[in-house]
Amino acid sequence: MAERIIKSNKIRVGDLSIAYHIKKATETPEKTIIFLHGFPFNKNMWRDQLESLEDNITGIAVDIRGHGNSTKGHGFFSIDVFAKDLGAFMRKLEIESAVLCGISMGGYIALRAYQLFPEKISGLILCDTHSKADDNAGKQKRFDAVQAVLQHGRRPYAIGFIGNVFSPRSVEDKPDAVELIKSSIRRNSISSICATLLALAARTDTTDVLADIKVPTLVIRGKEDKITPAELMGELAKKIKGATYLEFEHCGHLPNLEDVEKFNLNMNTFLQEKI
Repeated sequence: MAERIIKSNKIRVGDLSIAYHIKKATETPEKTIIFLHGFPFNKNMWRDQLESLEDNITGIAVDIRGHGNSTKGHGFFSIDVFAKDLGAFMRKLEIESAVLCGISMGGYIALRAYQLFPEKISGLILCDTHSKADDNAGKQKRFDAVQAVLQHGRRPYAIGFIGNVFSPRSVEDKPDAVELIKSSIRRNSISSICATLLALAARTDTTDVLADIKVPTLVIRGKEDKITPAELMGELAKKIKGATYLEFEHCGHLPNLEDVEKFNLNMNTFLQEKI
């Protein structure tokens, strides 16, 4: 059997160049999963998941506009723009339907994408994310973060971020994952970080779409997530008919990096049994 290799490609879509990793299926029936990273990370956070996919799955991890190696185009970011970029990317690659796996901001994009083009989405894996818009306190926090990044740069921001996104055990035991996230933040431009913070503050509430979701859905939360409250994720899972909700022990906001084995096992079981 030919070894399946993860390839890195770039494709021109509208006003930007989208960078992505792809690992093509070698067996039928073929299914596709598209991974959407969180803020301010990039596609490399999904490498372990791409590696683990079964032979009948094509896996694609994209760099969202202005992140990783994707260009920022016009530079006016919103979750709506990110979701429309995804739709254009799928059309360009002639992907008729895909499972979307989004973490944090990637989950916001996946839910907005479901509102915009549900017929192209065959399943959802929503990790450490929710459907609510920022309240005023949340918006203010984003605005303060913009000021801090402009004043002090990326390094202090990256260091502060680590304590928020990982569980204490992960910080201790997963130095490679911690370094991956630090380097992802450092690789993003200050203007892209600030534009994305404003996009997150301005995002719409997608709670109304939850009752309309008709595709198999897996909801995963790190039990020690300091960013996404358990009650919001519980509500998300409850409102999506038939959704499966899992909490991972000793994980914070990034369970796909903090408990790779458990994440991959549940992801692959979901893809084979539910899709």
